[in-house]
Amino acid sequence: MNGMSETNRTIVVDCLENLFTHKDFDAAKAALHPDFVTHSPGLPNGRDAFADAVENSPLAGATAEIKHVVAENDLVMVHLHVAGQAIVDILRVEDGLLVEHWDVKQPLGG
Repeated sequence: MNGMSETNRTIVVDCLENLFTHKDFDAAKAALHPDFVTHSPGLPNGRDAFADAVENSPLAGATAEIKHVVAENDLVMVHLHVAGQAIVDILRVEDGLLVEHWDVKQPLGG
């Protein structure tokens, strides 16, 4: 793994751990670009709107278990289990901040 991939992996994992393990939403928000874009239906774009939506969603009270992390250049993919779902988040990192997000979800055990 190249240096950029490893750095981006750390940025993404720290952000997710702040969201789901530490419940430190301010620290998680600090990892997001002000113009953060998500392609996840039902979640708003923009750092503040996105972070507030996640903080006020059922996911905020859930515990996440990270199963796999794959990083290549500016993309980091995280497979995790949270709130009875298996989720793969794909995040693009630019200049040390998360700038773009996609996800795929399915019920656990399905």
